[in-house]
Amino acid sequence: MKTKVAAQMYTVREFMKTPADMDVSLGKVKASGYDAVQLSAGGPIDPADMRALLDKHGLTAAATHIQFDKIVNDTEGAISDHRILGCEYIGLGGMPADYRASAEGYREFARVIEPAARKIADAGLKFIYHNHNFEFARYDGKTGLQILMESTDPAWMQFEIDTYWVQMGGGDPIDWIRRMAGRMDVVHFKDMATDPVERKPIMAEVGEGNLNWQGIIAACAQIGVKWHIVEQDICQRDPFESLDISVRNLHRLGLR
Repeated sequence: MKTKVAAQMYTVREFMKTPADMDVSLGKVKASGYDAVQLSAGGPIDPADMRALLDKHGLTAAATHIQFDKIVNDTEGAISDHRILGCEYIGLGGMPADYRASAEGYREFARVIEPAARKIADAGLKFIYHNHNFEFARYDGKTGLQILMESTDPAWMQFEIDTYWVQMGGGDPIDWIRRMAGRMDVVHFKDMATDPVERKPIMAEVGEGNLNWQGIIAACAQIGVKWHIVEQDICQRDPFESLDISVRNLHRLGLR
């Protein structure tokens, strides 16, 4: 199965604070077998300088996560930055807290983001929204994520399902990936395990936890996902080692 795997640099955010850090970290990620990255939570750097580092290490910018205020209040700047990076997907890691408490909050978020998301689409790029578990709270029988889907248009808004957070929210990652048919090019791969001492869910390297990866990968193929992005917010070991374990396991599962 020929596809695309990328590393979410949020995983190694503590090693992305300066351009010198970024140079070293991007080199390590490339050496692990990744050919692309998602840029998120790094220190300040000019987009042209970041593009130069990516080119130096033979890496593609698959997607980003940037600030809500940047997307809404400086949409043209965000578009320009992404064109410099050669990156098609402008991502938001989660809606601001003010919108999360009610069905109307989700609808208001959709109204607020729409003008920027339409501009992004008109520019030939794509706006993508990344979920956590709070979107699985229910309001009159519907999850926040359902409400958000119904309140937005595939023409200007895509989603970026995170497998761990769907499971944490009580959802089925495979089911939710399939629901996103026609509006999800980018997915976040993150596994879930159980801490043997505290007996609570923990994030794990892909293939080292309990999620159904064969089913998840098949569902992604079914809906035509283009980018499979490995992320681990909290690692139980060196985060570069975690990224390495995940990509090796994905290669064994047939993803390249």
